[in-house]
Parts: sequence; C-alpha cells; structure tokens
Amino acid sequence: MTIFTFLKLLGCLALLMYGMKTMSEALQKLTGGHLRSVLGAMTTNRFTGLLTGAFVTAAVQSSTATTVLTVSFVNAGLLSLAQAISVIMGANIGTTATAWIMSVFGFQFDMGTVVFPLFAVAIVLIFLKKNSTRSLGEFIFGFSLMFLGLCTLRTNALEMDLAHNQDIIDFFASCGGWGFGSTLLFLLLGSVLTMCVQSSAAIMAITMILCSSGVLPIHHGIALVMGENIGTTVTSNIAAMSASTQARRAALAHMLFNVFGVVWVLIVFRPFVDMVCKIIGYDQTFVPSTPEEVEAVSVRLTYVLAAFHTAFNVCNVLILIWFVKPIERIVSRAIPQKAEDEEGRLRFISSGLLSTAELSLFEARKEINLFAERCRRMFSFIPELLMLKDENDFNKLYTRVEKYEGISDNMEIEIANYLNKVSEGRLSPESKNTIRSMLREISELESICDSCFNLARTLDRKHKGKEDFTEGQYKHIGHMFGLCMKALDQMVRQLNDEVPETETVKSLNIENEINNYRSQLKEMNLNDVNEQKYDYQMGVNYMDIIGDCEKLGDYVINVVEAHSHKKLSM
Repeated sequence: MTIFTFLKLLGCLALLMYGMKTMSEALQKLTGGHLRSVLGAMTTNRFTGLLTGAFVTAAVQSSTATTVLTVSFVNAGLLSLAQAISVIMGANIGTTATAWIMSVFGFQFDMGTVVFPLFAVAIVLIFLKKNSTRSLGEFIFGFSLMFLGLCTLRTNALEMDLAHNQDIIDFFASCGGWGFGSTLLFLLLGSVLTMCVQSSAAIMAITMILCSSGVLPIHHGIALVMGENIGTTVTSNIAAMSASTQARRAALAHMLFNVFGVVWVLIVFRPFVDMVCKIIGYDQTFVPSTPEEVEAVSVRLTYVLAAFHTAFNVCNVLILIWFVKPIERIVSRAIPQKAEDEEGRLRFISSGLLSTAELSLFEARKEINLFAERCRRMFSFIPELLMLKDENDFNKLYTRVEKYEGISDNMEIEIANYLNKVSEGRLSPESKNTIRSMLREISELESICDSCFNLARTLDRKHKGKEDFTEGQYKHIGHMFGLCMKALDQMVRQLNDEVPETETVKSLNIENEINNYRSQLKEMNLNDVNEQKYDYQMGVNYMDIIGDCEKLGDYVINVVEAHSHKKLSM
C-alpha cells in the first residue's frame, strides 16, 4: 500500500510537470516570433534588459527558453554578454510568477471543479484548423493538466494525513534539530532534487504542500526553495558543457548570480525570513484551532514561500545589477575563448540546449546562415589557389580547403540531426514546412562545398602537371569565379533576410549568366583544342573547373529557392 501511495504521488507530480511543459510550449508557439523581436529590440541597457528578461520569462513560463534565446542573440552579435547577463537576471524574477500562480490558484481556490470544463474547452480549440487557436487550446489544456496534477498531489497528501504521520514527523524532526546545519541540509536537498527532476516548479509545488500540511517548518521549506535556485543553474551548466563559449559563460553567470544570492541570504537568514513573514502577515507563533484557521494558515504559508522566492530574486538583482561588467569579466576569465574559435563545430545549437520545438528553429536558422557564410569563405580560397605558384603555399591553402570540406560534412550531419530532434516535438504545419526547407538548404550547401573541393582538386592536378593555363583561360576562369562569388554573396544576403523577396530574380539572373557563359566557353574550348592552342589534358582541366562552377551555381539557386519556399509557406 505504501509503494502504491508513493507511485500515486509520482504520477501526480508527472502530471504537474507535463502540464507545465505543455503550457510553456503552447505559449511559445503563440508568442515566439513576437518575443524574439522584443528580446532583440528592448535590451539597449542593463535595466531594459532586466525588464525584458522578466517579461519574456513570465510570458512563456520558462527561464530556459529565455536563456537559450539570449545566448543565440549573443552568438549572433545582436547582444553583448553584459546585456545577456542582465536579461538572465530578469529571467530569474520572471520565473517567480510560476510560484504565485500555483499559490493563488492551486491553494486559494478549488481548481478541481474548474479544470474539467477547461479540458472540454481546450479539446475543442485543439481540433480547430487555425494554428493560433490550436496553440491557445494547448495552453488551456496544459494549464488544466498542471492544476489537476497540483490538486491531486495535494489531495493525496491530505489523504496520507502528513501532519499526523509519525514516520514523516520523526524524519523532519531528526533533520531539523541541527540549527544552521539543518538549513544547509535542506538547501542541499533542494538542489539535488531540482537537478534530478529538472523542474524547479515541481519541487516548489512539493515544498508548498509539505509546508501547508504542517509537516515541514517554514524555515526549512524556504531552505528548499533556495536550493531549487541553485539546482536549476547546475542543470543549465551541465547542458551548456557541449555548447559554445558564450553559452557556457551565460550559464556560469546564471549560477554565480544565484549562488551569490544564497550566500548573502544565509548570512541574514532568520531576519530575512521573518521580514517576509511579516510582509505577508503570517504569525509564526500562531497555533490554529479550527479547520477554517488551519486552512487559512495553510494558504498563507504558500504565500510566504512565493513571496520569499520573489524577494530573494528581486533583492539579488538590486544588488548585482550594478556589477554586470565585473561579472562579465569573471566569467570571461573563467571560460576563455579557444584559439581556434570553435571553427569546426556548431556555434548556435547543441543537443544540450534544446528549447521548445518552435523556438529551436530560430537556433537552426542562425546555424544554417553560418554554414552559408563558411561555404562562401571556402570558395574565396579557390581564386587564390589558382594563382599560387609556390609549392608550400599551395599545399597549405589546399589543406585548408580540405579541412573546410570536412567541416561542411559534419555541419550537414549535425544540423540535420538537430532538425530531426526538433521535428519530434509538437510543431505547427508552418514549422514542419520550415524544417523540410531547412533540410534541403543544408543538403545543397554541403553540395556547394563539394564543388569547391572538386575545384581545389582540379587545381591540384594542374599544379602537379608541367603545363599551365593560357592567359585567355586565366581570364575566363577569373570571370567565372567572379560570377560564382556574386551568386554566393546574393545567397548569403537572402538567407540573412537582408534583401527583399523580389531579389530572388537577381539570383536567377546570375545563374542564367553562369550557364550561358559555361556554354560559350565549352564551344570556345573545342575550337582552341582543335587549333592546338593548348593540349587536350589542359582543356579537360579547364572545362572541369568551368563545369564545377556551373554546378555550384545550380546548388546556390537551389538554396535560394528552398529558402524562398520556406518564407512563402510561413
């Protein structure tokens, strides 16, 4: 029976966590694009960044989503690390809204009678065709699941009669008699539980139930809440281990912020807790005697926990907002930039920092744009390789092109794997079309890199031979390289949305120019070989270069068309 009761509690907790996740994802579907715009536009200084972080996190009920977006903007150069730190500070304040929602709706009102009608409304909205309406339905469904989990968790706790369960009372009594050591023990317990469950909201719900049941003293409950603040940052730091340098710095700044807050609150622990209790109007010496008084005290205790969580983060922000620059210097020294600047790895996405499916597409777009930029950089080596005569210089640059080919292969596989993971989430039809277009884009970008490597190998064969191109051939190859670079420049601008949609016509015109020039040179090459202006093998090398350039142009237009199709489908 005890095991069955324990499993029931776990099931209620799972329901609560899944409801929170569903609600957060639905909110991000509804507001993801707008929130990205807000986050990019309203972080001009530390104070606007703070307010923006608080607003975005309270809106989407996910500090992780805010942090991931912020790190993306830092990597893209849209935000400095200092601005990102202020946004993360604001996210800590915004995440306290969850505790108030659970405290007010979960304990003040009987949500059990409300959630089932909400389920009925939600399921109707989910089956409608309009995407925003379906997302709203998912939000209501997640909201209802969360409170159903909270209500059933509380009901099961009441059925267990925790306040009179001698084993539980003895356990907390044995752990609570060590003075300051007990506070540290519950702080550590809160950190470990949050790391295991990976949901500070779930541990907050359990803490509220334990305190409101009268089993856990308020001081020990608050120590659990402090531990939750540390536990959630440890999780993000573990996740950021495989991420970029800036992501690891942002995660470390988040941890330093919360650890510093815990340290100074521990120094003034009793007075700080007493102050919060006084503000809320909770008398720690009052002993309720009637069921009504017991219920009132139970609700008041949840308010104390939510108020402490808010006061802790707000006071911490008021102290540290003036030290953003020193924090930036500390995390930059702790995690130095690698000399190779992570050239061969993904910069914007990692398996450890997956946000919700909708917001993850923003990460993938930045990575694809970086992929395109690396393709252009790889091609820029080819004209230089053509003109090199020194053996050592040629081999050095050829090795670099070869390295870029390996990087492109890895990028295609890693981005594709990331997009496949994203596609496993709950996506809108527009996002599914976007993923299909993105997968086509990365395939064509990798083909561009293959064409660049084929050009380098052809030049390597020519370099090892005794013959050289004629002056006319150099001139024609140079003009073709210029057209290809022009096509790549236009492609990068379109992927970055720096030019209007009508500019697709410009890419098509460049592609037609490449095709016509290739046909013209093919005809000229036959005449020049017949007239013995150069030997047949040199003509083969020459036309291999022209042919690979023409293929490269085809791949470029394929990327542009895939991107244009994605924009039209959204």
